[in-house]
Amino acid sequence: MIWKPHATVAAVIEQDNRFLIIEEEVAGEIQYNQPAGHVEDGESFIDAVVRETLEEAARDFTPDYVTGVYLWKHPGNRESFIRIAFCGQVTAHYPEQALDDGIITTHWMSRDDVAVLGDRLRSPMVLHCIDDYIAGKQYPLDLLKHVI
Repeated sequence: MIWKPHATVAAVIEQDNRFLIIEEEVAGEIQYNQPAGHVEDGESFIDAVVRETLEEAARDFTPDYVTGVYLWKHPGNRESFIRIAFCGQVTAHYPEQALDDGIITTHWMSRDDVAVLGDRLRSPMVLHCIDDYIAGKQYPLDLLKHVI
């Protein structure tokens, strides 16, 4: 059997000690996540995180750094996910824009508010990304190479 992890990205966006969190319905349950999603065929990691933030949060996102690279295996379906998390700035908000299917709304939450969500987080990577951001972990964007 060939191991085929999902390639995903996430945006860690902080303003005034609060983080942008997406409330979404997944398989009939309410879950919380950063603006995040799968990298599409032919798309760079940076293009993917910019697109996902616009689609899920109706915000333009400019990544500044990579915060971390994470590997997680879902305990239920045993699928593996590789997540590249970016920290950066929101440069515009489009409140009139419809959000992606399944997205209920966005919230600005403190780290502690996110931690209290526990099992309602889409994955444990959500809190790990925030904690790495708070710890000051920053890796240059040119760490990532899109080889065509």
